[in-house]
Amino acid sequence: MAIRQISRQTLALLFVVAAASFAALVFADGDDVVVLTEGTFEKEVGQDRGALVEFYAPWCGHCKKLAPEYEKLGASFKKARSVMIAKVDCDEHKSVCSKYGVSGYPTIQWFPKGSLEPKKYEGQRTAEALAEFVNKEGGTNVKLATIPSSVVVLTPETFDSVVLDETKDVLVEFYAPWCGHCKHLAPIYEKLASAFKLDDGVVIANVDADKYKDLGEKYGVTGFPTLKFFPKGNKAGEDYDGGRDLGDFTKFINEKCGTSRDTNGQLTSEAGRIASLDTLAKEFLSVASDKRKEVLSSIEEEVAKLSGSAAK
Repeated sequence: MAIRQISRQTLALLFVVAAASFAALVFADGDDVVVLTEGTFEKEVGQDRGALVEFYAPWCGHCKKLAPEYEKLGASFKKARSVMIAKVDCDEHKSVCSKYGVSGYPTIQWFPKGSLEPKKYEGQRTAEALAEFVNKEGGTNVKLATIPSSVVVLTPETFDSVVLDETKDVLVEFYAPWCGHCKHLAPIYEKLASAFKLDDGVVIANVDADKYKDLGEKYGVTGFPTLKFFPKGNKAGEDYDGGRDLGDFTKFINEKCGTSRDTNGQLTSEAGRIASLDTLAKEFLSVASDKRKEVLSSIEEEVAKLSGSAAK
């Protein structure tokens, strides 16, 4: 009996500890662009392959605009052994950026194989132009990869089945193809959809409300883009009036949907944690040994109540 009790106690503790560390242990960085730091820069660059390096700042508008193009480039060259597509956060690693003469963002430089003497990239900031440059400098012949969109495209035939699904939290962008603000939002919205694509209960969607005017009128759309949130408990829809940076959207989805993602789609330190179980775990550790069995029973009861993503 004593052995069984110790086993149950150990399992309870492992459950709580595992919840906090699950993200770090299981979910690796899925970014196709190599992230360089002060400690890794010269271990990776100037070695046995050429490197295209973007020196950027997280707050920089031009960097945000470049991000989806650069990620497309990274995905395309990921398997090219003679070339590396990389980036450095100059807010975090100022000494590296200063060393290579970076005075504005983004600055893109090419480092030939075996050299730390860069050549500045002066061309257009599109995936196509960057790929042409890298192929020329690196002696490769890589073609750009086609990256499928993570945004769910809605039509009058699919709108209700997706948006009004009571098991889903759905953010919908009502847009028009000719709208400048919509075009500016597009890469940010795509990044948001990619960040939450692994969360079954979250849908990031859009609908061409210029083409499907009846849908726009039904939901009171008078300008573009209009964003509405349709949570599980309110399928009438709520206006989204928050900021339109990726961080703003990510924070909104996490708060409304109970998710724990950062802007790159990685799980945060809060992922997998459940407040009620955290409280019981602290109690378990603080009470006398003869009281732990009672707390453990409470943990088991609480676990039995969980459903959906919390149960997973």
